[in-house]
Amino acid sequence: MSAEVRPDQVVMITGASAGVGRATALAFARHGASIGLLARGRAGLEAAAREVERAGGRALIIQADVADADRVDAAASTLEEAFGPVDVWINNAMTSVFSPILEMRPEEFKRVTEVTYLGVVYGTLAALRRMTARNRGVIVQVGSALAYRGIPLQAAYCAAKHAVEGLCDSLRTELLHDGSAVKVTMVQLPALNTPQFDWVKSRLHGRAQPVPPIFQPEVAADAIVWAADHPRREYFVGFPTVEAIVGDRIAAGLADHYLARAGYDSQQTSEPEDPNRPDNLWAPVDDDRDFGAHGRFDATARSTSWELVVSKHRRAFAAAAVALMAGLFLIRK
Repeated sequence: MSAEVRPDQVVMITGASAGVGRATALAFARHGASIGLLARGRAGLEAAAREVERAGGRALIIQADVADADRVDAAASTLEEAFGPVDVWINNAMTSVFSPILEMRPEEFKRVTEVTYLGVVYGTLAALRRMTARNRGVIVQVGSALAYRGIPLQAAYCAAKHAVEGLCDSLRTELLHDGSAVKVTMVQLPALNTPQFDWVKSRLHGRAQPVPPIFQPEVAADAIVWAADHPRREYFVGFPTVEAIVGDRIAAGLADHYLARAGYDSQQTSEPEDPNRPDNLWAPVDDDRDFGAHGRFDATARSTSWELVVSKHRRAFAAAAVALMAGLFLIRK
């Protein structure tokens, strides 16, 4: 069973020029959606637009920084003027710094917070202003297992994702109080093979990598498209996400000690990092070069998630489990 995306659906995706946003744009395009592609990098946006149109969708390039609230709201107006009322808004843009906290600078914490948290706030506000007036629409927040479980060397990013989770909890209760038909859902993702590890600011000795096991960005895109069409409170994508979140609830202290031992090496390879390479904290690195959806971990990244399949169809799996148990009970009798 695939997501039942309407062919006339209007979708805004922030961080659409590469990685998860890029893969998600292509997934919506295959259903004929009209898509606002919002990001900073011109080359990445132009390549994403070509892919969307080849796949059967319509694309509108919007070059903007999500840390600018006025630009985000103006982007929403631009999208609606071009394609009509926005049906789905996906807050996906992010940035990070790989660094011990003691080596972080105040302005780096501020910048990561402005993009990864406040960018979500500004996108959510822009979507709500339009959706609540029409009493319809879905806001999808692209989250992470790190929204629940902080890890070493990514304090600013983890804190921002924690904040997004809190924002969603508050917004969800307010929408319920108002009897609104607008939905908000958060998709918590595992480690993904995206280009961010080649452009994120890093003070690590080795080249940054996602914590294995690694999944392809199309797994995330599949979950996001599904969540937009089947919005529920939250989706956990990939068993490592479930393991991290549930494990933290059960034994957070043990997780602290485990990450103290393993969390440094698991986030970097044995290849030395180039301290002079460009990063995207303050300016895009894909203005002149298209990075695409995938990073450099294709050889080891997984293209499927059985946990996601079960999550999509949890009622059917639950019913099958009950039927199986009932059958076993009758056989024993």
